[in-house]
Amino acid sequence: MCMLLSFKYCRKMEKRRFLVNLTKDKRITRVFERCFSDATATDNNEKTTHFGFKTVKESDKAKEVYTVFEKVANSYDQMNDAMSFGIHRIWKDIFIQRLGPTHGTKLLDSAGGTGDITFRYLNYLKNTPNYQDVKSSVTVCDINKNMLDVGKVRAKKLGWTDQNNFNIDWKQCDAEKLPFEDDSYNAYTIAFGIRNVTHIGKVLSEAYRVLTPGGCFMCLEFSHVDNNILKWLYDQYSFQIIPVLGTLIAGEWQPYQYLVESIRKFPKQEEFKDMIEVAGFRNVTYENLSSGIVAIHSGFKL
Repeated sequence: MCMLLSFKYCRKMEKRRFLVNLTKDKRITRVFERCFSDATATDNNEKTTHFGFKTVKESDKAKEVYTVFEKVANSYDQMNDAMSFGIHRIWKDIFIQRLGPTHGTKLLDSAGGTGDITFRYLNYLKNTPNYQDVKSSVTVCDINKNMLDVGKVRAKKLGWTDQNNFNIDWKQCDAEKLPFEDDSYNAYTIAFGIRNVTHIGKVLSEAYRVLTPGGCFMCLEFSHVDNNILKWLYDQYSFQIIPVLGTLIAGEWQPYQYLVESIRKFPKQEEFKDMIEVAGFRNVTYENLSSGIVAIHSGFKL
């Protein structure tokens, strides 16, 4: 009897030591955490995703993102200048140059918000010869009404509402479920918007659907820095300075904490390129600007 109890005790102690050692192995711990996390999501029948570094229900992310841009709409353009020291203007100019629109182009500017890309697109066309011969149009699509309202005010101030040869149509809609017919646009742009969506794949599929054969998809987005020293400096600036600027200029630090976190959660350049190809686009390429702080991805519907 004593030998049996001793044997059981030894087995119990061995099992305890095994479990203790198991928890010390970080790789195994991560596997367990992932398994339990997935099990929880399955049990609740609710998929999760990231909102910055925070895990949220998929059904809640769009609401969270909407609230972020609702808060910062009026100071959005001012903050872009402050955060990037005005460099975002150069990135966007290069973006439009790479698009190289021609007269008669029908553009869908998704997540177009306050109109920055749209106005550059129209200026580009206006500065090319014979721009008055053919009417060009752009549809600005954004899920956030406040951002569109700011864009409409800017369009009026800049005089774009009185241009006979250019037409701007403002639409509040979801980039994952566009209300447009197949093969409707020659070009599709999305700048600093796709990392905020819940399902990147759905946005890419919708972009492919609404483009005409031969149509061009272009995305300008924060990406991943390819220089270790610059990456360290960029991380320090992003997490220590940008939220403070948000407080001083926009009166809100949380939206800008989300901004810097969402950048780190966005796929790396090659991975995003693969996602664009999976959506059906061909001749997909990307170009890093400012050592990968942002990247321009492009592809064609062939």
